[in-house]
Amino acid sequence: MSRLGFIGMGNMAQAIADGFIRSNVYEAGDVYAYAPNSEKLDANASRIGFNPVHSLKELVNTADTLIMACKPYQIEDVLDETTALMKEKVLISIALGWNHDRYVEEFSKRKVPVSGTGDGVRIQFVMPNTPAQIGEGVFLFEETTSLTDTERMQMMDAFAKLGIVRTLPSKLMGIGGAITGCGPAFIDLYIEAMADAAVKYGIPRQTAYELVSATVSGSAQLQLKTGTHPGVLKDAVCSPGGSTIRGVAALEEAGMRDACIKAIDAVMSY
Repeated sequence: MSRLGFIGMGNMAQAIADGFIRSNVYEAGDVYAYAPNSEKLDANASRIGFNPVHSLKELVNTADTLIMACKPYQIEDVLDETTALMKEKVLISIALGWNHDRYVEEFSKRKVPVSGTGDGVRIQFVMPNTPAQIGEGVFLFEETTSLTDTERMQMMDAFAKLGIVRTLPSKLMGIGGAITGCGPAFIDLYIEAMADAAVKYGIPRQTAYELVSATVSGSAQLQLKTGTHPGVLKDAVCSPGGSTIRGVAALEEAGMRDACIKAIDAVMSY
């Protein structure tokens, strides 16, 4: 898996390419990318250091490991153009909804086997999230895969340089992606709301964002590193008759827990 090729170079692909190069997972000269907008592709290549390729077929011919990072609705067209060239390639898909079974179905239509041996294409579905941009991502690897054991471990080690890697059964990839993929937007909404409250009482806007974000980050790290139940950590801050428990009661009255669950319900019902 010495040459890596990105099909698409949006924000997530940029974060992964940048992270792989900065952490020396791949040498910059071994990373390639294709995207329809040549001007943006060249600009990102200059900034990140990868090699821009201006033909989809050239990219697939050049790389032995491909990351499908285009929009989900574009994938069938990509496969129509490149399927015959993907034999014996490793295909890592970060496109929502395109799991292992869906690729098996699509490649079957095109008479190309999905297999860890022979002339088949080998597939791994991975759900990333945006904190990968700063090396704090969460990467969910679908348990069902056609990568060899060695290839799978190499890819998991590579993504581990950009954050946390976990494996989930296929049936849980949807909810896992809802939590880790959509969750940052919900947390950002909370940060914005808390900062608004701080501004209301006189704290400058930028300082408010810094204080709230640092508090969210510190609280999350405390839970991750100690493994303590979040309820126990919450109770430790809530003195009897104190100000924090009054705020907790107000959040409960406003339906914070129910709102969080309903947000995920909305994602899952899409």
